[in-house]
Amino acid sequence: QAQLVESGGGLVQPGGSLRLACAASGFTLDYYTIGWFRQAPGKEREGVLCITDSDGSTYYADSVKGRFTISEDNAKNTVYLQMNSLKPEDTAVYYCATRNPLAGNSCTRETYDYWGQGTQVTVSS
Repeated sequence: QAQLVESGGGLVQPGGSLRLACAASGFTLDYYTIGWFRQAPGKEREGVLCITDSDGSTYYADSVKGRFTISEDNAKNTVYLQMNSLKPEDTAVYYCATRNPLAGNSCTRETYDYWGQGTQVTVSS
């Protein structure tokens, strides 16, 4: 059975760092179709960081540019979201997802068809 499972969330102080993992099982994860999204209480789910092309081109939301990066471990069939210099406004449930390339490459919820269950990130002192 194909699954995406996020992990690594938790409580961190402002200015701290956290690394989220997105592990695929039942299929081989295609790094070039991965997107990371987040949803804060009372807000719409927003694209945070998305791989938009097979050359590794990456979209970053303005709010996370320079602080968040993505990487992969092919041997573990896993991708990671490294989050540095965390701010209270980064508090949200974070999701990884994959898209069908035929659906386009916009870093929007509608483009992505397979989703993990989400992991909570709380940034607070």
